[in-house]
Amino acid sequence: MEGSRVFPATECTENASDVVAFAQARCDDANIVEDLQKQLGPGPFELVCLFISPEADFRALVEDASRRFGAADVLACTTAGELGRGGYEEEQVIALGFRSDHINVLTYAIEDLETISEHAIAGELIEARLSLTKRAPNWHSEFAFLLVDGLSLREEQLTAFLSAGLGPTPLFGGSSGDGTKFAETLLARNGTIMKNAAIVVLARCDRPVRVFSLDHLLPTDQRMVVTSASPDERIVHEINAEPAALEYARLLGLDPNQLDQFTFAEHPVVVRLGDAHHVRAIQQVNQNNDLVFFSAINEGMVLTLARHEDIVAHLERGLTDLAMPDKPEIILGCDCILRRIEAGRKQRTHEMSAVLREHNVVGFSTYGEQIGGLHVNQTLTGVAIYPPVKSEASDVAD
Repeated sequence: MEGSRVFPATECTENASDVVAFAQARCDDANIVEDLQKQLGPGPFELVCLFISPEADFRALVEDASRRFGAADVLACTTAGELGRGGYEEEQVIALGFRSDHINVLTYAIEDLETISEHAIAGELIEARLSLTKRAPNWHSEFAFLLVDGLSLREEQLTAFLSAGLGPTPLFGGSSGDGTKFAETLLARNGTIMKNAAIVVLARCDRPVRVFSLDHLLPTDQRMVVTSASPDERIVHEINAEPAALEYARLLGLDPNQLDQFTFAEHPVVVRLGDAHHVRAIQQVNQNNDLVFFSAINEGMVLTLARHEDIVAHLERGLTDLAMPDKPEIILGCDCILRRIEAGRKQRTHEMSAVLREHNVVGFSTYGEQIGGLHVNQTLTGVAIYPPVKSEASDVAD
């Protein structure tokens, strides 16, 4: 389907228990980390990921969590909403514990995205992949998971660098959020809090996995050209040689004063990259009629207005496809905040939540998503982890 990418599933044959434990607690829980730890169980865990509502005390939570999970790496980020037991959630903390019996991980932090080096990153990735292969030579499922500061404006360069060093290992990820405030987004690794940073997870496990990306947008015939922009700041000054917000509003038949987050979710634009279209979502309009995007936009780029497929039907179809022939035990998902906004505007939040819940999707809402070497918007991107593949002997016995 247009706008959807699925990497081939990797297979394994070892029968194993659940790879990932799940926990969830409200931000106002007085003993939040202790309760999450009890829900996750004894482990041991190779990795614990926390997706933390911006309404929570991020610093206190990550400091406490860093002391509670033994040798496990503990990673955390702020969110633009959570994906939990009820589907779309708010004011929650989501915890995932990756069991060390069935998954090996290596994590490292890139603490300053302004000074990243392609050569250094590629070297570290190659060494990490070789190390994981030596630690688990009989496990063949691999994926890379990226958490990145959602206000860093550096995701495009970072994902390009990472994909160059990952080889065949599929990459997905999400940009940390701050609800709809766009004021402060935070990451943490083992108690160290970071801004303008990223955390890379390389994982190798004994279960089939599938990295995927879904979006429900299709290009129309309505095109426009970016004639003035500041790509590093993700600002478009002019479209079709007119002030960007005024021209965008004119093409939609709207009053420029009506432009808001709901408009941007309802009327996205896409760009063609290779043989596919990818969303370049608008974040806000400035007082001088500049448009601020979630992704970099270059002068001369042709933007195309997109139309929506039914968001609920598309999600159901995409996740059902992922469940063929076997339903994933769990899906770690990075879901763009604009999908949540669209669902709310169309009064489809309950239906979206039901589909997410039915397909065991957990994770967080983002300020952008990463898939392969691309930073994208308005997608659901993630990894599906499947039950062990039955051997021929067990099939005969059944």
